[in-house]
Amino acid sequence: MYAESASLPGAADRPNEDWSATAVPTPGGGGAVVVLDGVTPPAGDDGCVHGVPWFTARLGGALTGLCASRGELTLAEILAEAIRRTADSHRSTCDLSHIRTPQATVVAARWDAQRVEHLVLSDSVLLLESPAGAVRAVRDDRLDRVPREVLRSHEATDRWRNAEGGFFTAAADPGVARRAVTGVSPRKEVRALAALTDGASRWVELFGEGDWRDCFRVLRKEGTRGLLHRVRTLERHEAGAGGSRRWKLHDDATAVFAEL
Repeated sequence: MYAESASLPGAADRPNEDWSATAVPTPGGGGAVVVLDGVTPPAGDDGCVHGVPWFTARLGGALTGLCASRGELTLAEILAEAIRRTADSHRSTCDLSHIRTPQATVVAARWDAQRVEHLVLSDSVLLLESPAGAVRAVRDDRLDRVPREVLRSHEATDRWRNAEGGFFTAAADPGVARRAVTGVSPRKEVRALAALTDGASRWVELFGEGDWRDCFRVLRKEGTRGLLHRVRTLERHEAGAGGSRRWKLHDDATAVFAEL
């Protein structure tokens, strides 16, 4: 296995709320990738004394450890347990019922000699490349279905957050793991994969510089740092792009690339 990652904060004056890790080996002699994108709350009370970077580090650490040690559990079961452990670690100090309690999008992949498992929750993306070079994007598109006029208001968006008919993120309820997009591919059908937070997937989804196969070619040729550099350059040159989904000029951006 070969893996590399890169991450850039959206602004120099605030912490990066993304989080990523790779683990080798996992049960069966394979590996795992975990990528989180912390959800930046609007200014004001979110019921937590810790903040989003603390949350993503706790949840990401629990996810990675469980992926690397509990081969008998599915990724959905692992996500549920990681959420439970993270919630327990600040239940006594924070209001976990707050709609804006720290939360994150999740991408997780785990493989051994026979299969590749995947899990995606909310708007980060996982790319799976076949030995022939075809690239499949695994996405949770529920946020895309939220009306644009809703996304223009934080308060309106809150009514769709972790709600039936809306979109879901990993917060304090382990039950959200059942909402994740999951699947299993034969190991022989996947030679490489990439996980991107939405700050990195902007290259395709916001700026339309190519499709997911083109994005994978950039990752192979220029690496994860090369993709993020391309995104930042586009953001500076096209500062007006993005409409209702683009809250800020730059977003935290993370990319992980792994050859299996």
